[in-house]
Amino acid sequence: MAYQPFQQEYMAIPIGTRVYTTGCVLTTLAQLELISPFQLYFNPELVYRHLQLWRVVTTFLFFGTLGFNFLFNIIFTYRYCRMLEEGSFRGRTADFVYMFILGGCLTTFVALFINLVFLGHAFTIMLVYVWSRRNPYIRMNFLGLINFQAPYLPWVLLGFSLLLGNSIAVDVIGIVVGHIYFFLEDVFPNQPGGFRVLETPKILKWLFDTPSEDENYRPMPEDQPGPGGYDWGREED
Repeated sequence: MAYQPFQQEYMAIPIGTRVYTTGCVLTTLAQLELISPFQLYFNPELVYRHLQLWRVVTTFLFFGTLGFNFLFNIIFTYRYCRMLEEGSFRGRTADFVYMFILGGCLTTFVALFINLVFLGHAFTIMLVYVWSRRNPYIRMNFLGLINFQAPYLPWVLLGFSLLLGNSIAVDVIGIVVGHIYFFLEDVFPNQPGGFRVLETPKILKWLFDTPSEDENYRPMPEDQPGPGGYDWGREED
């Protein structure tokens, strides 16, 4: 049946990426007026005084109305979330989930002081930042216009937001949160006298880490041997 190839492709997506991007897509129901964006945005008073706890999660899932910004964010979210999960977090789903939790908490904490109500874009930039720092030698191409090394990607996106007339505060938050995570997880433990700060809770390892391979797993094109992949995310010889 027609839905079977789609189901197979969908189930081939790593579980963390699959759950998060599915949640992001489901918030488009707001466009059909089945739900309202006013039910999704982050409001500390509604969270703490009225116990509308779902807002702590849904603020990271809503990327606005259907249009260029929505498509841009959902594509980048899916792509870099998946590349992280299939790359440096391969076989470490618990650590991946813990990064989500820490990144979400830090982003939410910052939002308390600058009155941000939707945090999905900042979270995407955080994912992009972590991936870019862990893949420093990959050469990238942005929209067919400029070539650069992967660590510059978050700053290229910040400049792109500026060109579009968007506030860069959200991009800056994502970069700062991403750098905090990267420093504590990848840099500080490897310094003289350093130690591991971000130890993944055992309950997350018990819930998410399994010794067996996912039978539905298939790597993205750029992670497969041989030619192929995307020009803007492929390492040059």
